Amino acid sequence: MPCPIARSLERVGAWWSILIIRDALHGFTRFDEFQKSLNIAPNMLTRRLSALLDAGLLQRRRYSKRPRYEYILTEMGRDFRPVIVAMFAWGNRYFAPEGASVLLVDKKTQAAADPVLVDRRSGRPLNERDFVFSVGPAASERTRRRYAVIKEKQFAAQQSSRPVRSSLQGRKRRAS
Repeated sequence: MPCPIARSLERVGAWWSILIIRDALHGFTRFDEFQKSLNIAPNMLTRRLSALLDAGLLQRRRYSKRPRYEYILTEMGRDFRPVIVAMFAWGNRYFAPEGASVLLVDKKTQAAADPVLVDRRSGRPLNERDFVFSVGPAASERTRRRYAVIKEKQFAAQQSSRPVRSSLQGRKRRAS
């Protein structure tokens, strides 16, 4: 599947997987820690951990002479943190009518953060006014056709949102 979103969901699409990564980002590493934190059935946890291992988000490391293992985030797993932060912020904004139960705070000041995704190169917020999705160098012909349609829709939307000049204003300009 060429879509990066679909490919990502193949690896972490199960909500248990995302919660396991969240807990791993909090420092949980052992099976019993995940199980207790998530209140998840052992067979389900085993399946989700195996899937995360296979996807390369976690690695297993032996921690005792008996065959006991802990699950450590890989670089790929740690790089999932911005996704977790974005989901956290979105959830607090739209699905916490009683107020936030968890905050993201500055370690030094304890001030609550208001997460926003930014472009690493420019530092500008990734809003839909300034940034759009586009085909990449490895795009298939199908993807190129799909994004051509998307570009047409964006252009049409942009044209329909522009203020319409009255015919009188147009005549005045032509007359001068």
